[in-house]
Amino acid sequence: MLHSLPNLLTLSRIVVIPLLLASLFLPGKLSSWVPLGLFIAAGITDFFDGYFARRYRQTSNLGRFLDPVADKLLVASVLLVLVGIGRIGDWELIPATIILCREIMVSGLREYLAELRVGMPVSKLAKWKTTAQIFALCFLLGGPAVAGQFDAIIIGQVLLWLAGALTVWTGYDYLRLGLKHMMKEGT
Repeated sequence: MLHSLPNLLTLSRIVVIPLLLASLFLPGKLSSWVPLGLFIAAGITDFFDGYFARRYRQTSNLGRFLDPVADKLLVASVLLVLVGIGRIGDWELIPATIILCREIMVSGLREYLAELRVGMPVSKLAKWKTTAQIFALCFLLGGPAVAGQFDAIIIGQVLLWLAGALTVWTGYDYLRLGLKHMMKEGT
């Protein structure tokens, strides 16, 4: 199943990470447009890998494992490099750190609950969190290219704070669900 279209699309999100990060060091506005384009392309593959897997009945254990890993690797690497190049700094380190910590916690909870054969569905609020997070990263990646027209970095930072707030909320919901099942185990 490694060579199925859905899994190849998922793997492409992992493969694009070093290219995206390196493109942030291109000269001039290319250092904004190219990584933004690669990030958007990666987001499109995230939609299509699931679509094709369901449509052509090519879901697999490998795909179920790789998809969230690819998403988390992409988001974490972009957040970290944006910190490194100064597009996320000072106070915005707070929501960036919260986002990273929540992703690690939710991954651990999913792994634990999977052993108990308990699903942890994605909530609507978590989808809003992801949307705010993706738009924040898009504005932060592409921001310098449009600096003369409007301050996209500020918009990205505000959206990062929104994503951070939603991350706390959804993280608490997931933790509460996980703890409910952990407490059953202990009794």
